[in-house]
Amino acid sequence: MIDAGYNSETVAKDWLFCCIAGERTDGHDFAPEALEKGASALLTQRPLDLDIPQILSSDVRRDMGRLSSIIHGEPSSRLRMFAVTGTNGKSTTTWIMRHLLESLDMRPGLIGTVVYNDGVEEVDAGRTTPESCDIQRLLASMVRNGCDSCVMETSSHGLDLGRVEGCLFDSAVFTNLSEEHLDYHETLEGYFSAKARLFAGYMKETWAGAANMDDRYARRLMDLYPERFLSFGLGNGNSVDVHGEDPACSLDGTRFTLTLKSIASPFSSFIPLPGVFNVYNALAALAAVLPYSYDGKALAGALSGMVQVPGRMEKISLENGVRCIVDFAHTPEALRNVLTELRRLCDGRVISVFGHGGERFQPNRFSLGKIASDLADEIIVTMDNPRNEPPEQIAAQIVEGIAASERKTSHRTILDRKAAVYEALDSAKPGDVVAVTGKGPEKYLCIGDESFPYSDVGAINSWALERGVGVL
Repeated sequence: MIDAGYNSETVAKDWLFCCIAGERTDGHDFAPEALEKGASALLTQRPLDLDIPQILSSDVRRDMGRLSSIIHGEPSSRLRMFAVTGTNGKSTTTWIMRHLLESLDMRPGLIGTVVYNDGVEEVDAGRTTPESCDIQRLLASMVRNGCDSCVMETSSHGLDLGRVEGCLFDSAVFTNLSEEHLDYHETLEGYFSAKARLFAGYMKETWAGAANMDDRYARRLMDLYPERFLSFGLGNGNSVDVHGEDPACSLDGTRFTLTLKSIASPFSSFIPLPGVFNVYNALAALAAVLPYSYDGKALAGALSGMVQVPGRMEKISLENGVRCIVDFAHTPEALRNVLTELRRLCDGRVISVFGHGGERFQPNRFSLGKIASDLADEIIVTMDNPRNEPPEQIAAQIVEGIAASERKTSHRTILDRKAAVYEALDSAKPGDVVAVTGKGPEKYLCIGDESFPYSDVGAINSWALERGVGVL
């Protein structure tokens, strides 16, 4: 066998076809089609009346990853593997880690919410943590393309559904934990347990980690594995291995004082990403990569060359004096972080445009509305991947949160997301910031069971073109 897959439409000759029983479809029903396309064996939960070798498994998802790894020559054992988990900051942290590893002349691949990069080709990501067989195929490509390392976001869904089976990591970062995906995990404790599986089940024997000392769930992990972690954070300076303080933010970036426990004297550091939360992301990346550097100060110096992460505090400056920020912030905590920073950095008004995804944790909608009302000067509630929920119902739940705020910020609902962005930009004046949040770099809107082309950056650029306003 040369590969493994679970989609009968993409399986090919000499592949292992894995019959996953999902919520909507059962892969066992598609085994005959896979056989016609040349599959040479099946991984199945039950014997099928087909003339093809069959591997019986009580857990097809789990064994799909393990067998895929074997088929591809166990690529995670041939790469320096870095994982990043937590609620907020995963994508930016992985991008900073990739940048820092490149500054050490390493060749990392990248798997995450924004893109997959195998060392040669970079494509838009489908999901944060792909299915296990897709991960193993990507890792094998990285090995073939000369990568020596891989940085990967590991989501709670990915860990719970066994998508990282077949992977073993050298290093892992825990950023923070707050309420998200409780529609799936039901409780915060269940959510934490899913994240903690990374450290209990998918690490190499000599693994090292990095954990946020300012997050209580990260401290719980450090208590479980006291000899494994380097700590990072902005508080409790004397006991933190990678410590930042005195962050000075502007929309162009953040300067802060950095102290590495291995270097006695603190020194100034700068990252061209705005926001205190990006200082946390930088500290996390430094703590993870520091063991691979001989010069911690030089490694920190590389932060100043960090590139813009698509859809993460992505800045678009307009000739009319208005600035736009596009960010993936779709949780209450993430929206609070973004708007708090913009409130502090903006001389004019903060105009917030956002919605909430359908079939996601509904209580977050009230929280998002209240936080936006507490921090923004003007709010436009809009659509954000409603899926199979009525978008007007989602918007109404957000408006309930806005109404609960003492500030009772001016707001209106425009469900057409592009029209909402246009309305915000039409009303913005020089010095204002328009924050369009929730979708980040996504290039689609999920309505019902269909995806329609759309991007927030595209809507902003389209507005600028139509209004004759230059983009700086």
